[in-house]
Amino acid sequence: MSKYLEQSDVPVLTGHDDGVQGAEHSLLNLQSETSAGQDRMTELNARRIAATILDGFNRHYRIFLEITGQARQRFEACDWRGQRQAASDRINLYTQRVSEATERLQAEFALDSDVDEELWREVKLRYIGLLYEHKQPELAETFYNSVFTWLFHRRYYNNDNIFVRPGLSTEYLDDDDPVYDSYYPTRHGLTRSVRAVLQTIPCSLPFEDFNRDVRRLVHHIKKRGMPGLELRRHFHLQVLHAPFYRNKAAYIVGRAINGADVIPFVIPILNNERGGVYVDTLLMDGDDIANLFSFARAYFMVETGTPAAVVHFLNRMLPTKTKADLYTAIGLQKQGKSEFYRGFLHHLAHSADQLEIAPGVKGMVMTVFTMPSYPYVFKVINDYFRPPKEVNREIVKRKYQIVKMHDRVGRMADTLEYSYAAFPTARITDDLMAELKDKCGKSLEIEGDKVIVRHLYIERRLDPLNLYFQTANREQKEDAVIGFGNAVKEMAEANIFAGDLLYKNFGVTRHGRVIFYDYDEIEFMTDMNFRRIPEPRTPEDELAAEPWYSVAPNDVFPEEFASFLLIDPDLRRAFMQHHRDLLDPEYWKGVQQDIRDGQQRDVFPYSVSKRFRFIYGEE
Repeated sequence: MSKYLEQSDVPVLTGHDDGVQGAEHSLLNLQSETSAGQDRMTELNARRIAATILDGFNRHYRIFLEITGQARQRFEACDWRGQRQAASDRINLYTQRVSEATERLQAEFALDSDVDEELWREVKLRYIGLLYEHKQPELAETFYNSVFTWLFHRRYYNNDNIFVRPGLSTEYLDDDDPVYDSYYPTRHGLTRSVRAVLQTIPCSLPFEDFNRDVRRLVHHIKKRGMPGLELRRHFHLQVLHAPFYRNKAAYIVGRAINGADVIPFVIPILNNERGGVYVDTLLMDGDDIANLFSFARAYFMVETGTPAAVVHFLNRMLPTKTKADLYTAIGLQKQGKSEFYRGFLHHLAHSADQLEIAPGVKGMVMTVFTMPSYPYVFKVINDYFRPPKEVNREIVKRKYQIVKMHDRVGRMADTLEYSYAAFPTARITDDLMAELKDKCGKSLEIEGDKVIVRHLYIERRLDPLNLYFQTANREQKEDAVIGFGNAVKEMAEANIFAGDLLYKNFGVTRHGRVIFYDYDEIEFMTDMNFRRIPEPRTPEDELAAEPWYSVAPNDVFPEEFASFLLIDPDLRRAFMQHHRDLLDPEYWKGVQQDIRDGQQRDVFPYSVSKRFRFIYGEE
C-alpha cells in the first residue's frame, strides 16, 4: 500500500466541500486500484510459486524415470551390484528435489515463516489447474505437500493449504496411452498368445530356448495353473507393458480375466549370465504373488509415465494390497506414505478402539504401540537406554535408514518414518500414555486434545516369534524355526548381520513367513569378526563367570547361539537338522568372502520347488 501511494499522484485536501468530496472520491478510487493491484500481485505470485513447485516435481520424476529406465541395461549386463546401488540412489532422489524446490522458493519469493493464507489458497488452486492433463497428478500433489511442510509450521497443515485429500481423480489417466495390452487365447490360441506375451519383453538378449519356455508355460497353465477352470467365451490376458525389475530378475506381470474371475500371474525372467535369458517359472497362486510384492522386499523398478494406472491394475490383481502398499512396491514410497496417512485418518474416523501397548517383550530401545483393529505398530525411540545397550538415538535412526536403503531380501520389514504425527489423546489408553511420558517424554508435545510424536516409525504388525512358539504345535514350530534360520542366512548373504538373534526380534506374517523387524543391533556382515571359542586353559577357566579370552566389540561366537536359541527340544531338533551350520564360524566366514568377492547369491521370492528347472529335473 505505501509503495503504491508513493508512486501515485495524491490530491491535496482543502477546506472547500467540493475539494473534500473530490479528494474522498479520488481516495476511494485509489484504494480500489490498490486492492486490485494487490490481487493481481497475489495472483501473479501464486502462479509463479505453483509453477516453481511443479517444475521441481517434474525434474524429480524425470530423474526417477532415468534411473528406473536403466534397469533393463543393468539386467542385460548382469550388473547386480549396480542394480542394488541404483535402488538405493533412487530412494534419496525425493528429498534432494524437495530441498532444491524449497531453497528456490525462499530465494525468489522471500517467504516468511508465517503463511499468507490468502496467497497459499491461491497457490493451491493454481497448482490444481496446472495438473490438468498431467500424468502423475497424485505424485505432484504429494510433492507439493512436502514442499509446504518443509517451509511452514504444522499448524498450517490443513486441506486449505495442502492436499490432505486428493485434489484430482486418477481414474482413466491412461486412456490415451494404455499401460497394458490384451491377448485373446480363445480367439488366437493359448500357445500363440503366450508367444506374443514373451515377445513383448524389451530385452536385447535372446531366449536360451524360446520354444521350450513357451511349451512349459502352456503346460503349466493347462495342467497346473488353472485345473478344472472353465474358460469363458471372452477369456483374455492383460499384461502390463513395462517389466518389473528387481535384483537379478525381470518380471512380466499380468492377470487373466475369465468372466468375473481375475487370476493374477507373474512370469519371472532370469539372465543365465551367458548371454541369454529364460523363463524361471509361472506364478499364479495369490499368496506367491502377494509375497513377491511383500513389504519386506526391495522396491521394483517399473518404467511408467502413469503410475496410478499401474497401481489400479495391480490392485485388481491383489485386492489384499492397499494403494499405499502398491505405490511403495513400485518405488514411489513417498506416495505410499501419503496414501497410508489418508488411510490411517479414515480408520481413526471409522473405529472406536484405543491405541495400546503392543504385546510382546518390551524392548530397551523402542516403545511400541498398536491399535487392535489396525494391522500396524508405531515405534518411538526411547529417551534413554538401559545397559547393556550402547546405542544412541542417532545410531538407531541411522540403522533404520540402512535397512530402508538396503536390499531387504524378503526378510526385513520396511518402515514408514514420520515426523510430528498427531494422535487423539482420547484414543490412547492410560497405560500407554504413562509409558510414553516415562520413556519417550522428550519426543512428545501435548497440543489441546492431541499428542504430537516428533518422530516415529510405523511397521506392519507381526506375531512375535517368541509368542508364536508358545502356542504353536510341533509342525508349526519346525516350519517357523526353519524360516528363522533361512531369514538369518538370507540377510547375511545380503551383507546384514542381525546382531541380536533373539526370537522376540523376529515376527511371523499371516502367510507364516518369518521376518526380522528390530534393527538397533544390525551390522554389515563384512564388519564382523566370527570366531570359534578358544579351548579353556584350565578347569577354572571353564567355571569362571567371565570369559578367559579377549572379546572385541565386533567379535561374534556362533557357538553361543545355541545357549539361547535351542532350549526347546522341538526347536533344537529342527534347527540342528536344517541350520546346524549357523553355529559354525566357518559358515559365516564363507558368506563374508562371497560378499567381498562381489558374488550375489540367488534369493528367490518364491519356493525353489516351483522353479521350472526343479520341476523338470534340471537341478
